[in-house]
Amino acid sequence: MTSTNGHGPKRAILYARVSTEEQARSGFSLAQQIEALRDYAASEGYDVLEEVQDPGQSGASLERPGMDRVRDLVAGGGISVVLAQDRDRFAREPAYHYLLRKEFEEHGCKIRALNDRGDESPEGELTDGILDQLAKFERAKITERTRRGKLQKARSGKVVGGHTANYGFRMNAARDGYAVDQPKMAVVRRIFQMIGEEGLALTAVTKILNKEGEPGPAGGRWNTYAIRRMVLEDVYKPHAPEEIAELVSPEVAARLDRGRRYGIWWFNRERWRRTKVAERSPTGEGSVYRWRVVSVPRPRDEWVAVPVPDSGIPREMVDAARHIVSNNKPCSSNGDRFWELSGGVLRCSECGRRMRTSVTRKKDGKRYFYYSCASRREGNLSSCPNRKTHRAERIEPAVWSLVVALLTDSERLRVGLDELINRERRESRGDPDREVKVWLEKLVEVDRMRAGYQELAAKGLMTIEELGARLEELKATRATASDALEAIRGRVERLERLEQDRDALMEFYAGAVPEELERLGPEERRRVYGMLRLEVSASPDGRLEVYGIVGDGLRAKPEDGHAVCEPTLAP
Repeated sequence: MTSTNGHGPKRAILYARVSTEEQARSGFSLAQQIEALRDYAASEGYDVLEEVQDPGQSGASLERPGMDRVRDLVAGGGISVVLAQDRDRFAREPAYHYLLRKEFEEHGCKIRALNDRGDESPEGELTDGILDQLAKFERAKITERTRRGKLQKARSGKVVGGHTANYGFRMNAARDGYAVDQPKMAVVRRIFQMIGEEGLALTAVTKILNKEGEPGPAGGRWNTYAIRRMVLEDVYKPHAPEEIAELVSPEVAARLDRGRRYGIWWFNRERWRRTKVAERSPTGEGSVYRWRVVSVPRPRDEWVAVPVPDSGIPREMVDAARHIVSNNKPCSSNGDRFWELSGGVLRCSECGRRMRTSVTRKKDGKRYFYYSCASRREGNLSSCPNRKTHRAERIEPAVWSLVVALLTDSERLRVGLDELINRERRESRGDPDREVKVWLEKLVEVDRMRAGYQELAAKGLMTIEELGARLEELKATRATASDALEAIRGRVERLERLEQDRDALMEFYAGAVPEELERLGPEERRRVYGMLRLEVSASPDGRLEVYGIVGDGLRAKPEDGHAVCEPTLAP
């Protein structure tokens, strides 16, 4: 290992991050950060080992590709310092900054920002920590003011902008209310008529609209989910002024025209939570990060009703359509069979989405079972070019034949499983026990600070506005700590499951003769795929790439109605 105790070269990593896609595309902020870091490294006599950039990545989490690279380089040893222009480039949450500092110190590396205000003494660290907390408090105040401003706007009877207007409406010139988009609202009325008066099923309505080429709400094709959601929206249901008056403030009620009807646009109906999750990349090298968006309904008494123009759809028709939709259970598309490659095993090579299943029935009653990219089913040509359908009867045996070849080679299976577990350990950076301790301490600190703030407010030493902003900050910190603890538990449990699955595979399947393995049913094969962490990538040309501990080696080329499989295991 290269010495970094002052007698060898001082090696540095430069780290730059921007948080929005707009900044990432412009490149200006990243370039400016890197240029400043280069100048500083040259003035301090550092040898720059690598310049790492994280374009379009939020500092609210450590789950970032560039930060993964930095942590891997530091873990390899020989790094003196990791440099960033500002402290919040590493992380906006002070606890994350603390975790990185402790992790890097184990490898003889320091973390430094050009705007550090203290030195490396305990007093200097305290100064930086206090200023970090003040910056976080200021951001929390801005967030709280924005949230309260939106609530006040909705309570005053105005539509809050920043979202796409419901289909059939458009934002008015002032962007604080709805106006009817007559051509699109005519389509909405027709949908309610087809369902409420003609009694057509959602699937039938979808097919009619798509056949006529009518663009859907997002500009693509219609689907049953969009129509179901539309029918249940109060924005299309006409309400008498007396009904609206019971839901809004007296000031808003006084402005209502007693001779008109109104729809209701609900604000604050749900809370959206975005978290970044790491998934193993198809090639097995590193991680792929995806946003997981979860909608959490708010209590009904927190909803804010905003009157909007009447859609012009008779209330009786709306009620009839809602009754039909509420009692309409979607049909299953599994065709009364078990799909071995469902649940994320089979993915599209172009967009990475899970392949969906479908069944085609011919006039003679014969059924054909297919996998295809979800975008094909949705008719969204712009999102993914993969229009290929894959016959289940062809690709399921092809994938299983490759797995059988692996299971019959017990030594190779054991080596592959051990490598999978070791890779999981390597990618689970940091010490889980230390991280759990830090976040539990953070939760205790949050409770202590909450009590302290409330006491200050009770004594009149803090305004209600300041109290609200600080409590909102503590709420966000508690959510961050809870998410971090959940992620750590997930990493530990994932590793434990890998070890359990390895033991089960070696005990029950390894070394079995091919004839026994071929007799396994679809459910048991799917269980084996899960234990192997198998992923199959399907290309538009029909080629399959299999990843997991088997490497990539399956080639399927339809010839004369049959699949020619060339299973080869990666070395």
